[in-house]
Amino acid sequence: MIDHPAHPTPAPDASAAARQALGWLHTARFLTTAAQLHQLPQLDLPEIAFVGRSNAGKSTAINTLTQQTQLAYASKKPGRTQHINLFALGRQGSTDAVLADLPGYGYAAVPLSDKQRWQRVMANYLVSRPNLAGIVMLADPRHGLKELDELLLEVIRPRVEQGLPFLILLTKADKLNRTEQNKALQITRLQAGGGTVMLFSALKRQGVEDAALWLRDVVDDAAPAPDDE
Repeated sequence: MIDHPAHPTPAPDASAAARQALGWLHTARFLTTAAQLHQLPQLDLPEIAFVGRSNAGKSTAINTLTQQTQLAYASKKPGRTQHINLFALGRQGSTDAVLADLPGYGYAAVPLSDKQRWQRVMANYLVSRPNLAGIVMLADPRHGLKELDELLLEVIRPRVEQGLPFLILLTKADKLNRTEQNKALQITRLQAGGGTVMLFSALKRQGVEDAALWLRDVVDDAAPAPDDE
């Protein structure tokens, strides 16, 4: 008889992997900014884009994941960020991946011409950026996915169907109770079109480790194998 059966210990391994992923994200540093696609550098590195409505908490989520307070510009006036901002990731000064913070969309106080220009730039980026390795959409679960979110889902659908990893982070999850959180997850999963959906709260650090692991896995999967030329 075995008195002390072996117990699998996935949690410590997962926790260690999450710490490594968060440590890697903490290396994020500003790379460049561009108002138009042609101003972006052509990179061979995996690039993960963050998109979302102007009030979805995108900058806060980026700052939380990178454990930096001012990496992404979190304005008190949503819609002011009008550029694509790139952040390099990599230990000891090397760069093995890039985060792209795209302009927030949908804010009513922004002139229509600016809205349309940003939407064109963003759509063209998401359709044509050759090194795009994944997309993270931020959405407030209290309001659900709005028309512009659904339009963006249609833009990226062909690339997602071809295998591009896609994540919806339901931010500000701490403002919902457990029942409301579960309902928001179920509804968004139906709308996600094959993407992953996670609850996220910068305040409660809910979903931070899971999102960090998702980002790390996307980059690892996109990296060429050691034997690749």
